[in-house]
Formats: sequence, structure tokens, C-alpha cells
Amino acid sequence: MLVVHPLEPVFDASSRVLILGTMPSPKSREAGFYYAHPQNRFWKVLAALFKSEIPFGREPRREFVLRHRIALWDVLRSCEISGASDASIKRPVPNDLSVILQRAPIQAIFCTGTKSAVFYSKLIEPVTGRQATTLPSPSPANCAVSFERLCAAYGAILAWL
Repeated sequence: MLVVHPLEPVFDASSRVLILGTMPSPKSREAGFYYAHPQNRFWKVLAALFKSEIPFGREPRREFVLRHRIALWDVLRSCEISGASDASIKRPVPNDLSVILQRAPIQAIFCTGTKSAVFYSKLIEPVTGRQATTLPSPSPANCAVSFERLCAAYGAILAWL
């Protein structure tokens, strides 16, 4: 199924870290915000890093990342994908990150998951000349990585904020 990215990037003039997924899952597209699947550990991990309550809902999550100088978007503008399976992606078309990179003082870019990182290095890094750090996917499908290991890995973003 062809999916065109329906979500706007989240950033402002204070954003210093850009976190990129691959493409919003069906649950995220339905909810209209990033990492919206109830079992996705993204928001739980960020809350643990910043020692705060887990934000729920679109506006509280938006305010949370902006308050912590984090920008959110995805590597792909469109692709063919089956459900939420990054492994099924065909015909990937990248997002134009200049939308963020020209308007925010982004110091570091992180990709959530291997597929996001692969598409970034192949389709976007040649354009931006900026490398990205790969973080483990917070997806419920990536249950091999414990919550503690996720928190340790995502802690790398703190050095840039």
C-alpha cells in the first residue's frame, strides 16, 4: 500500500536534536502524531530520561519534545509499506530535511531503528552531509531490547541538549 507521510515535522527555533523514524505506523497516522502505538516505548523512554511524567495525547507530546529542544520527523515522505513493517518498504522517497535544518540549530541527528538509519544514510546523508546516530527501535516489535537498554542508548541525546 502506498503511504504518503501525513504528519508535519515537530520543531521550533530552539530544537537541537532531531529524532527520525522511518514512516508513521498505522496507529500513529490514525492518532495524528508520532510513536502513538500504545506499546511503543518511545514516550516512556523520553519520560525516564527527563525524569518526568509520560505525556499522553498529541498536544502534551508536542509540548514535551519542544520543551526539551527535540525535533521529530521521519526519514521517508512516501513509500509502499505493508502495515507497520519497515522490512516491507519499497519505493522509498525521502523527506526534505532542509525544512528543519535551515530553521533550527540542530546539533545531532538520531534514527530510531536500523531501517530508518539505512534509508537516512542512503537517501538523505548524501544531500545533507550530516551523519546520524542509530538508536534501537522503541517499537513493540523490537522486544529483544530491554527498556533499560533503550534508556541507556537514548541517553546519548542528552549530550546535545
